[in-house]
Amino acid sequence: MTTSANLFIGTALALLVITALWRLASRRHSLPCPVWLRWMVELDNPFTKTNRAAFIVEQLGLEPGMSVLDAGCGPGRLTIPVAERIGPSGRVVAMDLQSGMLARLAERTKAAGLTNVERLHAGLGDGMLGHERFDRVLLVTVLGEIPNQAAALRELFEALRPGGILSVTEVIFDPHFQPRGRLTALAVAAGFHERAFFGHRLAYVMHFEKTGGRGPFPLPDRGSAAVDRPEIIFQ
Repeated sequence: MTTSANLFIGTALALLVITALWRLASRRHSLPCPVWLRWMVELDNPFTKTNRAAFIVEQLGLEPGMSVLDAGCGPGRLTIPVAERIGPSGRVVAMDLQSGMLARLAERTKAAGLTNVERLHAGLGDGMLGHERFDRVLLVTVLGEIPNQAAALRELFEALRPGGILSVTEVIFDPHFQPRGRLTALAVAAGFHERAFFGHRLAYVMHFEKTGGRGPFPLPDRGSAAVDRPEIIFQ
């Protein structure tokens, strides 16, 4: 084997071992990604297209001036491209429980010359989000880390403006992976309407809309797909 092939296999095996141990420990405790492993969440997963930052951002239908919440932002893998997409007239609130993750995000936003990112050291359930502040909310492999998921989704529903979109990403490699059925049940119970599904059952992005009032905001054109039922795109 070539050196690059050995490196790829070694990296894949290391990730599998870390994931297995993390998943085992998470059965007893809520364990968000530790700061010392932030390099893992700064990188796109090479095995799943639906978890890549560019793919997730592209599906959001972002426009200049929008207000976006990146809940459980980590070091900013999604925060940075979202902030770039909505421009200086927009705003990203990057929320995380770990100050070390937010410190790394501060370094990255400074290096990128971004001034439209607000860091929020808090968690879902802390009552820090307010009422109808956001056009989009991102939850990227975060929901399973939250002890009271139902309450968290209700809080996000309250924080979204009518017509706003909650985008949830789940990947089987994540120790806290949430199956589609469970996620859908929780979101619908919180008041959301399922709008789109991208990927497959082991790696997917789902969009949920807060219907009523202003909106909905336009999502990327998918040809003849009906907008009043979930759209399924296999990757």
